[in-house]
Amino acid sequence: MIVLLVDGYNMIGAWPELKILKDKDLSQARDLLIDMMAEYQSYTGDRVIIVFDAYHVRGLANKEKNHRVEVIFTRENETADERIEKLAGELNDVRTQVYVATSDYAEQRTIFGQGAFRKSARELYIEVKNIERTIEKDVEAHKQLKYQPKIPIKKEVLDVFEKWRRGDK
Repeated sequence: MIVLLVDGYNMIGAWPELKILKDKDLSQARDLLIDMMAEYQSYTGDRVIIVFDAYHVRGLANKEKNHRVEVIFTRENETADERIEKLAGELNDVRTQVYVATSDYAEQRTIFGQGAFRKSARELYIEVKNIERTIEKDVEAHKQLKYQPKIPIKKEVLDVFEKWRRGDK
């Protein structure tokens, strides 16, 4: 199994559309990141965990599930980096490969020491955008498919059936 741990505010600060949105409404930027990662999770099948620092959202530690993406808000005196390092150590085993999405160099060095791999914010952004394009192409290809009946029927007969279906005379 593959697990992707995402440093939420690191992605928001690095991805163009999230960076712009962050300045207007941080909550919407978080929601858009969660939606984008939900689409990523749905396409790849990987387990995705997004970690946000508590200093942006006051209150107790919080864990929720949006779509099939786990979202963690750290405790007030805990950084996202600390939680990600802890999770990377707990989740990394023989059956699980852990990737950490962050562009924080110190964090990358720490997770390498725990046997996890890293994806920079830019790498993950490119991967997410490629998945979005692939999904769009798949949807377009699906729209282009014409219905083919299992029994070959001449066009004239199909036209008559279509008129009956619509109630035309």
